[in-house]
Amino acid sequence: MSFNVGLSGLRAATSDLNVTGNNIANAGTVGFKQSRAEFADVYAASTVGGGSNPIGSGVLLANVSQLFKQGNVNNTQNGLDLAINGNGFFVTSNNGDVGYTRAGYFGTDKEGFVVNNFGYKLQGYAVDANGNLQNGVVTDVQIQTASQAPKATTQLDQTFNLNSTNQIPTTTPFNATDPTSYNSATSTNIYDSQGNSHVMTQFFVKTGSNAWDMKVLIDGRNPAAPATNIVAGVDQGALPFTASMVFSASGQLLSTTPGDFTATVPAKVGAMNLSSWVPASPSSAIPPIWSSNGTTPPFVPIEIDLSPSTQFASTFAVSSVSQDGYTTGQLAGLEVDDTGIIFARYTNGQSKTQGQVVLANFANQQGLTPVGKPAWIQSFESGEPVVGTPRSGT
Repeated sequence: MSFNVGLSGLRAATSDLNVTGNNIANAGTVGFKQSRAEFADVYAASTVGGGSNPIGSGVLLANVSQLFKQGNVNNTQNGLDLAINGNGFFVTSNNGDVGYTRAGYFGTDKEGFVVNNFGYKLQGYAVDANGNLQNGVVTDVQIQTASQAPKATTQLDQTFNLNSTNQIPTTTPFNATDPTSYNSATSTNIYDSQGNSHVMTQFFVKTGSNAWDMKVLIDGRNPAAPATNIVAGVDQGALPFTASMVFSASGQLLSTTPGDFTATVPAKVGAMNLSSWVPASPSSAIPPIWSSNGTTPPFVPIEIDLSPSTQFASTFAVSSVSQDGYTTGQLAGLEVDDTGIIFARYTNGQSKTQGQVVLANFANQQGLTPVGKPAWIQSFESGEPVVGTPRSGT
């Protein structure tokens, strides 16, 4: 008996060393969880009882538990390297075989799927063609690597202050090349449907007490259709689109009224539409003849919203300007926020949602079956996985 008791101790010590050695060997393995050997004493069974002080029969390895504690989080240069702060597992799929891992090293394969080093596909929510998340159906997360299509400018929001102490210009008529014929000017880049950039310049001319004209040129030409309101002997392209602005005595913008050419005023105070502008270039020099350059009807209207603008006794200043158009963009990088949403960043400064990572948790993590690489699979003891998005509380 004593010989067997001693052997059980040797076997237990060997198991402990094996577990410790495995932990040491995987000290640098991302997502690996330390194991711990747990032992139990052994007593011989007796039908007549063991007395008040029975002698044990040795020791046995009762369990090798896994310590699912938080590991270190390190910064990397890969936008798809992920780490879980707290409980949960990334969900992967290998031809339908689902696994769970804490290892967050991911990249993309040749088809744009987000995969780990073994080619297992990361699971999450996909997006539709417009970048809207399709919650509820867990699937392979895929990155769209194609170029981002350009978008024509349809909305321009501006906030500026016109100097109420300015005098009415004495130089008439307005001439974009003569600064004495206007009080202030500002320029903004806008885009057509092909992603070409155009410069929209706005000139502000004081016409009376609390009254101003805003004159608009795009690429130095009138932003109306080239054939609109042609006057014999006049270079119509050089005549700007004009809108009148009226301010209150306290300096707040009250109304905008379009003047020449095709324009409509939305219901919102301080907004107007340039409804028929066409990018143009001269097709002959003398006399100047202007024709459409790449854009055909129907025209995309541009709404200019000036509603927050003011007229105070301070220098002219543009405090904010934004427009919704952009040129073609190439994929420049990927990033993931703390809710698991994957964004693609493009060279045109835009970003687009590509999907959302989901996490799984279990009622009994110790019941998971380790399969290496490092990953686990569900078992009867672990229970069913609870799947949700990061920070969702599920």
